Amino acid sequence: MNPSLKKQIQAITSFSEKEIQTIDSCFEYESFKAKELLSSMGKISNKIFFIVEGLARIYYLKDGKEITTYLSCDDGFIASYSSFINQSVSFENIQCIEDCEVLSITFEKMQFLYNEIPNWERVGRILAEQNYLCMADRVLKLQMIPAKEKYQTFLASAPAKIIQRTPLIYIASFLGITPESLSRIRQDIS
Repeated sequence: MNPSLKKQIQAITSFSEKEIQTIDSCFEYESFKAKELLSSMGKISNKIFFIVEGLARIYYLKDGKEITTYLSCDDGFIASYSSFINQSVSFENIQCIEDCEVLSITFEKMQFLYNEIPNWERVGRILAEQNYLCMADRVLKLQMIPAKEKYQTFLASAPAKIIQRTPLIYIASFLGITPESLSRIRQDIS
């Protein structure tokens, strides 16, 4: 099993070596080029991705504009969770910002692991809870915090890899501000 994935899931709960082998057999290695989509809106999102290396974002379209809602990089999970959990059509795209190497697990294999390895349900629950908390926090900040504070909070809480490697246009979209406003804020902070 990939050491980073093993570390992430064992940080949630422990597994025997046999269970680790079973879990490992359910993940598939895939690679994608920058700008490629891991998952497309209008389709059912059938996979959760663990990013071994690279950077990706989730976005949707509103009035022809791309609105970034989530950023993930090395050692992080990314999925259109609502579509995945409900097996319903997604309203989001998951796009690689950089070339990405990922390990993916399908909905069917997640269900298999839930049935075969009781502790795996804890992993699924924690991933869902983390996704919910991230989204709830983001919505609250978008509605209640001034733009400069949003950016400062982003700098204080986002992994350095995301801050350094994500194009500013995606960061501005993620924060719910214009690229021009982000440029002014960055100049004020400098």
